[in-house]
Amino acid sequence: MSELLVDFITSLDGYASGQGWPGFWGLEGPEYLAWLGEQPEVTYLMGANTYRLMSGFASGEVPKGQDEFRPEEEASVDELTQASKVVFSSSLEEPLTWANSTLVRDDAVEAVRSMKSSGSGLLSTIGSLSLSRSLLRAGLVDRFRVVMFPVITGATGEERIYDGYPDVALEMIEHRTFDGRIQLVEYKPRVLEHPPLDAPA
Repeated sequence: MSELLVDFITSLDGYASGQGWPGFWGLEGPEYLAWLGEQPEVTYLMGANTYRLMSGFASGEVPKGQDEFRPEEEASVDELTQASKVVFSSSLEEPLTWANSTLVRDDAVEAVRSMKSSGSGLLSTIGSLSLSRSLLRAGLVDRFRVVMFPVITGATGEERIYDGYPDVALEMIEHRTFDGRIQLVEYKPRVLEHPPLDAPA
């Protein structure tokens, strides 16, 4: 059975990106980049908006506010190009142009439920805020990982991650600091029907 990871990189105030900021907010360091290089092979899950954005980067489009990609950003996009990707969309047309991408028009929750039960290895979301939220609501997420970068993007932040989320209890299973400034926290999530009546012992 496959395991499903929801994986976000965020500003401290919970934004997935910031207008005019480079990838990783320009704050990635050698420890963090080495850790990224050690990650196991995964199949990435994404929606149409993330596909359009990331496939654009793969074809050479540069993020707004930048003249060119930094080497770290190029390496990240190249790794994504080589990875297996499943794209959930009713608006995209086949064939998808980004290498190693498969289009699925079926309901994403049911499709991922089937992928989990019949597959092996690790499934991971990338970006795709509404897809990640739907999978969490459905109780399909095994691990919820957030890497927080030391910046508050109150004026320029885009894509608030947690809007529309249910209440979720989080049991910590991993934490780590990279380069003295980047904080990873990883949890086992449990969606709550209502706030807990009693404080945990």
